Amino acid sequence: MTLTVSLRGNREVRERLQIFRLAGLLDAYSEAAFRKVLEKALDEGPVNLILDLSQIDFIDSSGLGALVQIAKKVQNQSGSLQIVSNPRVTQTVKLVRLDQFLTLQPNVEAAIENVKQS
Repeated sequence: MTLTVSLRGNREVRERLQIFRLAGLLDAYSEAAFRKVLEKALDEGPVNLILDLSQIDFIDSSGLGALVQIAKKVQNQSGSLQIVSNPRVTQTVKLVRLDQFLTLQPNVEAAIENVKQS
């Protein structure tokens, strides 16, 4: 799945969750396509999402805003959003103090386990 020139990834649908593995840049240029794809996927279900951002090279305020919007939509549908992070993404999320709102995980396995427990 190619969202933009700078953001690409794939989607895996399992019984109770969807896993998006993304790579590239989550920024002002790619944010609209990113949000559109995720909102459509949420509407199709299931409502538990894992966003694997471990291969994201850069995230800006637009990307963070999209994550917050997706997190709110997931919450409104009684789902769970888990974000697999890397040091760069974690640093950016913590810098703006969104780590209290967004659930960061070290790897996909931990994220899946967290969804199973919810």
